[in-house]
Amino acid sequence: MSSTATAAAPREIEPLRSWIGRTETGTDTITPVPVAALSATLDRGDPPPRAGDPLPPLWHWLYFLPLHPASELGEDGHAKRGGFLPPVTLPRRMWAGGRFTFHASLHIGEAIRRTSTIVDITQKQGRSGALVFVCVRHEISGAAGLALTEEQDLVYRAEAGPNEASPAPRPAPENPAWQRRIVPDDVLLFRYSALIFNAHRIHYDRRYATEVEKYPGLVVHGPLIATLLLDLLRRNSSAPLASFRFRAVRPLFDLSPFTVAGRADPLAAALWAADSEGFLAMDAEARFRA
Repeated sequence: MSSTATAAAPREIEPLRSWIGRTETGTDTITPVPVAALSATLDRGDPPPRAGDPLPPLWHWLYFLPLHPASELGEDGHAKRGGFLPPVTLPRRMWAGGRFTFHASLHIGEAIRRTSTIVDITQKQGRSGALVFVCVRHEISGAAGLALTEEQDLVYRAEAGPNEASPAPRPAPENPAWQRRIVPDDVLLFRYSALIFNAHRIHYDRRYATEVEKYPGLVVHGPLIATLLLDLLRRNSSAPLASFRFRAVRPLFDLSPFTVAGRADPLAAALWAADSEGFLAMDAEARFRA
């Protein structure tokens, strides 16, 4: 294990937990150009967005962008640690999952406010060593008050070892009612990274992704997969959402196409992403308003 991984020994979790309860607040305006750009990136063919149009679910990620100066970025492209997020020393950071409650719609042209809070910091032991999980809650409000509550689960991991074994893959569900084949090429990953101003190099820098973080290829963004799952639902159902949750199970890379799929009943939709071999990559559930 590298010295970086060793630095995240269990004794360090208590200082990190002093970040629990830390908050920050930001403001933004839901401008139309990012909405049109994401629609083009997802190949939706939507009409040009107009003031007052509802913002699709999860497209709030186009706003409150992380505008850190270049001098404040680390080697991986993320902001250097120790600001709002705790200074976890484990080098690999991924988005493991999230939960959303939709209270009201957000709209094009609306001024919005986000309050973010560090909810919890825990440590577990995984196959490759120590794992540190950070849970962040975002509360986004518009003109009518609280519109969205989101919880993000971030996981920090040690560097990949030469003999690191991947967990046994799980087969994806069968017999979807809808499915769509996605080709995660460099253009898609670049455009999405640009839209959410995500400088994490594992998504666009092949040399860094393969040589430094030891992935087989460029990593498909977890939020992009989640967005594609809800986009599949939007293409097949107009039921209003009450909540959504997703969990990353297995990473996807730009080496081969993957599939987003799902099925629904009157109360909820089961959604999932599967890799080219049919193994589950992301599991998700959307629940509808009564």
